[in-house]
Amino acid sequence: QTIRDQLPRELLTSSVTSKWSGEVGFRGPDGLERILDTDLVIRRDDLGVIEYWGGVMRDVTARNHMQSELLRQATHDGLTGLPNRILLLRNTADALERIRGTRGHVALLFLDLDKLKDVNDNAGHDVGDALLAQVANRVAHATRPADVIARIGGDEFVVLCNGSIDEHSALELAERIRLALSGKMMIRGVEVDLTVSVGVSLATAAQLEGISSSDAALTLLRNSDAAMYTAKRRGRSRVEMYTEAMRVEGAQQKQLAAELERALANEELRLAYQPIISTHSGRVVGAEALLRWDHPSLGRLLPAQFLHLANESGAIVPIGDWVINQACTDTRAWLDAGLVERTFSVHVNVSSRQLQEGTFVERVLAIVRSLDLNPHQLTMDFDESTLNDAQSGTVRSLQALRRFGVQLALDDFGVGVSSLTALRACEADVLKLDGTVARSLGNNGDDDPIVRAIIQLAHALEMQVVAEWVTQADQLHRLRMLGCDMVQGYLLGEPIAAEVFAARTMRS
Repeated sequence: QTIRDQLPRELLTSSVTSKWSGEVGFRGPDGLERILDTDLVIRRDDLGVIEYWGGVMRDVTARNHMQSELLRQATHDGLTGLPNRILLLRNTADALERIRGTRGHVALLFLDLDKLKDVNDNAGHDVGDALLAQVANRVAHATRPADVIARIGGDEFVVLCNGSIDEHSALELAERIRLALSGKMMIRGVEVDLTVSVGVSLATAAQLEGISSSDAALTLLRNSDAAMYTAKRRGRSRVEMYTEAMRVEGAQQKQLAAELERALANEELRLAYQPIISTHSGRVVGAEALLRWDHPSLGRLLPAQFLHLANESGAIVPIGDWVINQACTDTRAWLDAGLVERTFSVHVNVSSRQLQEGTFVERVLAIVRSLDLNPHQLTMDFDESTLNDAQSGTVRSLQALRRFGVQLALDDFGVGVSSLTALRACEADVLKLDGTVARSLGNNGDDDPIVRAIIQLAHALEMQVVAEWVTQADQLHRLRMLGCDMVQGYLLGEPIAAEVFAARTMRS
């Protein structure tokens, strides 16, 4: 009777219909619900009355469950259980279709965790996965009941704002999410300092004219991605609303990032060396290796134009290794030619991303040993933000390098809010005084007490001082009078190619 009740009414009442195929539910003797794939044949007499009916039934419960699970896996994230990109775009297209002909809006909030890779690298993927689950939970508590949360990538979440939404409320919601995901979290006994960058894009019914909802959904997602990318580029841990200019700039930056990935293999990267001069002897005692990119169509690019892309993509790791190797190779050549003294040290800028690599120290030491350099002939320049990265192994890497004899230089000192803390915390050999601190030296003398105090403090900590951005003779004179050990800047020499550096050093 249970099966009969599930059959179509016309099958039982019509004098014509005699066959039927379909699925029916059935509770077996074990009390479990089963799904039966059924093929029925009905035999009627001349008056159309059913004489008997029979058929074949196959238990397809397991097959159907497997199909349902495969469908769920195809549309949901395996770790968090949230909708994935496929289902997000489908839901977004449906939401856009609902606002056609209305004054409504649809908003997407694109969230990107700023340092998930650091967590995975330093605490392990188990902690990283637990963090992602916690993020999903926090976003759920920060959003509205009707909103749809999706995870579309390793560290990327998207919120589809359903219901009443406008630019103001979308930005307000984005800021609430940002705050919910900012600060320290304890994940499996590991303290994680989390921040998130959020991009917001909004669509109106007018923007749907002449375009399908599915295409509009993809455009909306790309726009929110562009806004998020802008938030990262402008300092991270912030919210940005999409503008058309972002799309153009975002496309250009992504193209540049893709080209940067190939720049090393294409031998488009160069080093320029800016001399570091002793204020006591006037001799060249070092040089800072500065990266340049000879782009095939854009010409020579400075680090500020592309280095952030390398850090975000991870390309900074192989590029950084190349810089260290090339700088050490050039130094070896200058030493062999007798152009520089044995106390000469080449300065190389290093980022947190590089220092977090588990084998970074070993790779650096391998380069130094392969070229038979004294480790003191290599100096690693790092800024104080490196020391503030509590979740990374940067400090451990710096300490290990120093134990092996590589010199450390605290760069850009004086521009951060925690410079004194950084100075006390690090064990650097050199302090590089940022040019903005000593800009007025030699003019009105207002900066003299500050610079003198910094130099005396550094000397008390057994650190030598390099003043950067020296551009005027008066500056140089005052720095020498105040006890500064070394100077660097356009007054002493602009960044130049290795062969030019060698020629000038030979003449001097």
